[in-house]
Amino acid sequence: MSNATPARVRFAPSPTGYLHIGGARTALYDYLLAKKTGGQFILRIEDTDQARFVPDAVEEQKNSLRWLGIVWDEGPDVGGSYGPYVQSQRADIHRQHAEQLIEEGKAYYCFCTKERRDAVRREQQVLKNQTRYDGHCRHIPLDEAKKRKASGESCVVRFKVPLDGKTTVRDEIRGDITVDNSTMDDFIILKSDGTSLYHLAAMVDDHLMAITHVIRGSEWLSSLPRHSLIIRAFNWQEPKWVHLSIFLKPSGKGKMSKRESADMKTEEGHSTFVRDMEELGYLPEAVLNWIVLMGWSLDDKTDQLSLDEMIDGFTLDRLNPSAAAVNFDKLDHFNGVHIRKLAPEDFVKRIQPFFDRAGIHASEDRLRHIAPLLQERLTTLDESVDLAAFFFRDAVTYDAAQLVPKGMTASAALAALQKTRALFESIPNLTLETTEPPMRQLATDLNLKPGQLFGILRIAITGQQVSPPLFQTIELLDRKVVFERIEQAEKLLKEINK
Repeated sequence: MSNATPARVRFAPSPTGYLHIGGARTALYDYLLAKKTGGQFILRIEDTDQARFVPDAVEEQKNSLRWLGIVWDEGPDVGGSYGPYVQSQRADIHRQHAEQLIEEGKAYYCFCTKERRDAVRREQQVLKNQTRYDGHCRHIPLDEAKKRKASGESCVVRFKVPLDGKTTVRDEIRGDITVDNSTMDDFIILKSDGTSLYHLAAMVDDHLMAITHVIRGSEWLSSLPRHSLIIRAFNWQEPKWVHLSIFLKPSGKGKMSKRESADMKTEEGHSTFVRDMEELGYLPEAVLNWIVLMGWSLDDKTDQLSLDEMIDGFTLDRLNPSAAAVNFDKLDHFNGVHIRKLAPEDFVKRIQPFFDRAGIHASEDRLRHIAPLLQERLTTLDESVDLAAFFFRDAVTYDAAQLVPKGMTASAALAALQKTRALFESIPNLTLETTEPPMRQLATDLNLKPGQLFGILRIAITGQQVSPPLFQTIELLDRKVVFERIEQAEKLLKEINK
């Protein structure tokens, strides 16, 4: 498959929900193909399903794409030569094309009522036949159908599927797909209110917008023959069809659903909705790296990719139709890798919002000093607050029992802490180099394991069992704060000893 010709591709979400990683992956592949070939990436909003319309979905989808760095060349808010880019605003265009098919004998008005259709369906079920429209109105003369419609009789428009033969359509990664025309019924392309169904609207819009490649999820494979028949009925050139792999649950068993993703955020701290990923502390670079490899690969060994590297290496023939399990461990891995690739100043800017959200005033200057202790240790950006909030608090709180390591008594812990304070008082500058070696010697002198002594001090200084490296932390804290926190811990241990 050659990508030499500039591609015009479209990402066409429906505003019935928020951007899911399945949609994000489709948008990414569209974007990569456009940029690789010097083509255009178009954003088109397909809002024909008004019954499921979510008011803020369009803005959320656009914001999520922008966060990922997927920017469109044409679309509702940036314009272009092929607009409008909102499907509902193209209703007259769709009706005109439906009327063209009617005039050419390739579609027809159908006046069947719901009651008649239900009766036909029940009879087909009794006979154990395929339930489908029976073509009752297919042979009504056009003049008669127009008179009935003009008189106010309700009708839809159906596409005339060939009664025999086969339809073969080529998918760029799956090869030829052939279906018997007898397995398809005459499907509706225009509703009784004059609005188009997706099948007609999307094909008309793709043609008029000069779309060269249609990249979409495999759930559209069953509709592919119908879409191809519509395009052929107009004698248009078909786009290249690309149907991507499905996403499986992390277990690898069963298709991943959006409902399960919503539960996952609450129960496991993961999500497959893009807007949640930013809140959960993931980098857009990591999310892109993760989703690009769920259905495509650069080669057999490269797994860390920037967006520019994805563009340089993208080809359709490296797409894989096999189902891909949603592996959050890989996402966490990529996120850690990309966090460590950030320039220090960029890292500080990325973690600042998480401190703000937690109500912690963390100045950029202060964060800049602390950042080196965090950047090598984070899996997600939100962990920075859990690790480093103690730097910005006047005092730390914890259960006094945490000051007593396993195998020690409260009085022994108190004595060890008092010795530590005395040692620190003898050191003018509390740095890594001046504190860690004598503290290790103190542990030996007290017949303690370093982990026991350091554990007491860690809780006293940070209030938590997991923190950045202890002695580097002490170096960054104000000397007065270090002694205040040690003294606070001593008081708590004395209370236990009473």
